[in-house]
Amino acid sequence: MRRGRPHRGWRGDIVSAPERRTLSDLKSGERFNRPTVREAYELTRLRFELAEVVRRRREELGWSQAELGRETGMTQSSIARFEHGGTQPTLTTLERLAEALGLVLKVEMTTPPDPEAESHRDLSPV
Repeated sequence: MRRGRPHRGWRGDIVSAPERRTLSDLKSGERFNRPTVREAYELTRLRFELAEVVRRRREELGWSQAELGRETGMTQSSIARFEHGGTQPTLTTLERLAEALGLVLKVEMTTPPDPEAESHRDLSPV
């Protein structure tokens, strides 16, 4: 399905395909305030944050998904799935993407943050 074209929703009604949204758009929407949506987001937050960093950097470089795919040895469809948060990337994949995009991959394990500070945490990618 191409973006922006009408299609049938899960109830059978005609709906317009959404334009590409950023993580910020999704977090500011009313759906994000639903407990089940917020919980699901927290489970996949890292995927979306990584996807947003990769997409932004690719666009800064003026590359298409196909061009990034050639640089990493991945297919355009793999890049698209990654950028939409649809994959659980391996460290090897993240290393390939970081190298091609001129980024530094940093993996860190720390103790959990203070629950009081958690409510004020900035979710923007590093």
